[in-house]
Amino acid sequence: MRYRTTIDSQAWSFNDLKQVLAVASPARSGDYLAGLGAATSQQRMAARHVLADMPLKQFLNEALVPYEDDNITRLIIDSHDVQAFAPISHLTVGDWRNWLLSEQVGTPTLTALAPGLTPEMVAAVSKLMRNQDLIAVARKCRVVTRFRDTIGLAGRLSVRLQPNHPADDPRGVAASTLDGLLMGAGDAVIGLNPASDSLPVLGGLLRLLDEVIQRFEIPTQSCVLTHVTNTLKLLEAGAPVDLVFQSIGGTEKTNRSFGVTPELLDEAYAAALALKRGTVGDNVMYFETGQGSALSADANFGVDQQTCEARAYALARRYKPLLINTVVGFIGPEYLYDGKQIIRAGLEDHFCGKLLGLPLGCDVCYTNHAEADQDDMDTLLVLLGTAGVNFIMGVPGADDVMLNYQSSSFHDALFLRETMGLKRAPEFEAWLQRMQITDAAGRLQPSSSSRLLADMSALKSLTR
Repeated sequence: MRYRTTIDSQAWSFNDLKQVLAVASPARSGDYLAGLGAATSQQRMAARHVLADMPLKQFLNEALVPYEDDNITRLIIDSHDVQAFAPISHLTVGDWRNWLLSEQVGTPTLTALAPGLTPEMVAAVSKLMRNQDLIAVARKCRVVTRFRDTIGLAGRLSVRLQPNHPADDPRGVAASTLDGLLMGAGDAVIGLNPASDSLPVLGGLLRLLDEVIQRFEIPTQSCVLTHVTNTLKLLEAGAPVDLVFQSIGGTEKTNRSFGVTPELLDEAYAAALALKRGTVGDNVMYFETGQGSALSADANFGVDQQTCEARAYALARRYKPLLINTVVGFIGPEYLYDGKQIIRAGLEDHFCGKLLGLPLGCDVCYTNHAEADQDDMDTLLVLLGTAGVNFIMGVPGADDVMLNYQSSSFHDALFLRETMGLKRAPEFEAWLQRMQITDAAGRLQPSSSSRLLADMSALKSLTR
């Protein structure tokens, strides 16, 4: 179906909905790499005019990737909640933008609406929004999840403690874990990216993290971020698995390039639920995504990278995850060239995920060959904190020595909490006070007074 508009006597025409969405997107290197970006700023504005006048119902009638060929499209269409969609079903994309920004729309309304939204709808409306609009609407969305603590409550920010080590050395992992805990990080998860795919190594790392959590009675969860097939094998072997992790994308072909299908995720989800390891909830899945993954797998089917990213959230939503984050700048400058593009993408991803009812976090990060620096990440960090992001990463010194990229540090989380008055997950915050790591106001105490540091000998015994 062709779409047309006329602006100042100039006629513009677009081949289909995919082209309208792609051309309406803010400029980014990945879309130009795919040959999808707007040729001129005038063409981009014309596409946004078309998008603003488009009925939301159109996204239910015109699939970007054919229903017959793609299981993510089928999931989106088959799981759509018509009743939840009804309150906005008469609106255009432009009208919906105005509705979202109105003072009458708050958290309860957006929570009820989420099952009625498709990824294409939320991607479309994001393309009509300034950065401040993305922040204002996302801030209204609260998505709360639970396993051993409660993540996503208003006025709170959680941190994934990321103790990666290039050789999976238990001593190095334990040292980074201790460092993070003493800095008040780890309420989202103690989540390690392993360098190895060896099941004995992965099992050892799981047991190490679990022993730390159990010995010190920490109200948090662990995760070794290996492929879901490895996690299933570890589950079968009796390893202490809290969360099942997997990277996912927005098309069937992308996920197959990751070695993943919904059926495989269904199996892992059921297996993790059956363990009943959570104490305050049963959200057992952890997903990571990132703009550009579909294009890098030659699996975007002419769909712009931000819309592909939003489609990945439809798959995640199926499993009610405890955590999902966009690793926004990790794939590289081929997809997000500089700090400006990374900042915009981070805000878009957070906005789209929250509208779809997901507990979005963000790895505020960049690779060393991108035109970005830590000042850009500071900007994105503050903007996401304002927008109500559920969690960020905590990496020693913000420099991941295993994955070789730049992220956010334990100190960055302290800065954001102090500047914006944000607290940790309530159960974790109470534990920090019991261990004398923080005072009643959440401020760090001198490390020498910490009960955790006093019990350092116990941590040493775990790594022998």
